[in-house]
Amino acid sequence: MLTITGKTKLLGIIGDPVEHSLSPVMHNTAINHLGVDYCYVPFPVKPQDLTTAIAGFSSMGIVGFNVTIPHKQAIIPLLSEVTPTAKLVGAVNTVWRTETGWKGTNTDIDGFLSPLKPLPRDWGNITPTILGNGGAARAVVVGLAQLGCSQIHVVGRYQQKLEQFKQSWQNTDLTAALIVHSWDELSGVIGETELLINTTPVGMFPNINNSPVESNVFAKMPEKAIAYDLIYTPNPTQFLKDAQQQGLRIIDGLEMLVQQGAVALQLWLQQPVPVDIMTQSLRDYLKL
Repeated sequence: MLTITGKTKLLGIIGDPVEHSLSPVMHNTAINHLGVDYCYVPFPVKPQDLTTAIAGFSSMGIVGFNVTIPHKQAIIPLLSEVTPTAKLVGAVNTVWRTETGWKGTNTDIDGFLSPLKPLPRDWGNITPTILGNGGAARAVVVGLAQLGCSQIHVVGRYQQKLEQFKQSWQNTDLTAALIVHSWDELSGVIGETELLINTTPVGMFPNINNSPVESNVFAKMPEKAIAYDLIYTPNPTQFLKDAQQQGLRIIDGLEMLVQQGAVALQLWLQQPVPVDIMTQSLRDYLKL
């Protein structure tokens, strides 16, 4: 069991909401296994309170923290340094203290790619479609490009935000690969979509019966298509249940959560971390 004293160093996660987060479960299990004097805490932070919260973290001596919806992009101006990867993504999910202030990076790419890399697929000939165009979607775009996907479709609900998303990649090597669509154009691309990725919060706890798409969408996808939901609670989501009923291969957000978290924890502790134990702690907690 963790013993918290006045010497215990603090790690955590900020988000709104953050009550659903499983990060404290896996990180505190790993910390306990390693026997280091740290504790990982969830911090609910409203968007209007972000600046105040980060200033408070500095005063409190917090060592590092994760960033989740809706702060992944908004936090960037509050950091003294951002890694090249995070700059390309335009979103930060992991922050740590340095002598010159807070530094941010993005470990979501490592997490996202982890369950895909072992699959026997010719990614250069796979057509992926991303649902959503927020911070998580940006990490997925970079990850898909690293896999070798030559064409990446992004579907969004709000035209202005979609155009801003497209424009934001203009000075990168990804401009040619990226094709954006309004939500009502999804039916036009779904027939060729071999990898459908939900990066929206639709279906996340507590709205567990919701899905970002109608269930009949999956019937229009190629036979060996994959449905991938970045959401990890509930497990599986309604999105994945509907896909599985159509015989599609499904990937939930659990491995992505563990892998991105392992990279972050290793960065904070500056030592190897027990990935298997982190995974098992979540499977036990979720009774999977």
